[in-house]
Amino acid sequence: MTETTLGAGQQRRAFWLKHLHQWHWISSALCLIGMLLFAVTGFTLNHAGQIEAKPKVVTRTASAPAALTDALRQLKHGDKGPVPPQLAGWLAATLDIDAAGREAEWSGDEIYVALPRPGGDAWVSLALDSGEVQYEQTSRGWISYLNDLHKGRNTGRAWSLFLDVFAAACLIFSVTGLFLLKLHAGGRMATWPLVGLGLAAPLVLALLFIH
Repeated sequence: MTETTLGAGQQRRAFWLKHLHQWHWISSALCLIGMLLFAVTGFTLNHAGQIEAKPKVVTRTASAPAALTDALRQLKHGDKGPVPPQLAGWLAATLDIDAAGREAEWSGDEIYVALPRPGGDAWVSLALDSGEVQYEQTSRGWISYLNDLHKGRNTGRAWSLFLDVFAAACLIFSVTGLFLLKLHAGGRMATWPLVGLGLAAPLVLALLFIH
């Protein structure tokens, strides 16, 4: 092999090392906090039965004005539909409830709106005949909140977009790490046995112990 060929090979290696390291550290910086969060919540989810949560329930009641209930009774609707703007506005002003854009369930003379949220739950109902409004909010604490962030449960579009970006950053981090392992494997004999162990361990556990 000539010196020219060796020089070209070293230049290619240096080029890939430079760019792989760059993408590796950028992706690791982007997903670092997310990976820490998901590692912690992976543990709490795996031991959810051993971690006690004491739900805190808050209830509130109010009376809707007759003009509002009359207007709602005159609306054409099916079993389900968007929360009417006038009801959403009144709930926000009176009870500080954000029901805009939610789905309402109409049954007889009652409107029921589910308000699921990370780490808890909530709902509000309005009796169209009496105007009585009942609101209940349940909070299961910070651990439940973080667990729901991990699962993307009732977190909205913004968090869903973050999860997509986070997943892409983790993918780049892992793939660039794999190529860096390949470039450095020549001087580290344990590289591929460890990679193989990382693949074989979950595969064997899944095949033998998950039914």
